[in-house]
Amino acid sequence: MPSRHASTLPFLTTLLLIVMLPLWVGGCAQRQDTLYQQLGGEPGVAAIVEDFTLRLADDPDIVGFFANSNIDRFVASLEEQLCAISDGPCVYTGPPMDRAHQHMGLTDAHFNAVVAHMQQALIDQGVPSGPRNQLLGRLAQLHGEIMSLQ
Repeated sequence: MPSRHASTLPFLTTLLLIVMLPLWVGGCAQRQDTLYQQLGGEPGVAAIVEDFTLRLADDPDIVGFFANSNIDRFVASLEEQLCAISDGPCVYTGPPMDRAHQHMGLTDAHFNAVVAHMQQALIDQGVPSGPRNQLLGRLAQLHGEIMSLQ
């Protein structure tokens, strides 16, 4: 003869599932990945920056701006900036955009070319249009700082 506790176990298990399932499902449905996570986290950002940097190096109108730059430091700083601007776990410690770009003589054509390279790098790295547009929108907000001392 089964004990009373053995007969209540299936009931309690079912009750627990009924009570907890909406919480588990609801928690999953409400969870939103950060833009950083949608970009692929650290490896995704690193791949985007590598692709983007190679595009800059191949553009004769842009590559000259990096002639006296430490490319490794540029890459690390850009990865840090993209991580921070996309709500990742980083804090950007590089120079302010106005100071980093002062006296470079950038024009809107240069700025637009760099944006086009970033957009193509994001596309080629498989970043979906939603996160891609979010990141480009956040980067576009830097236009005023970048172009302020030109």
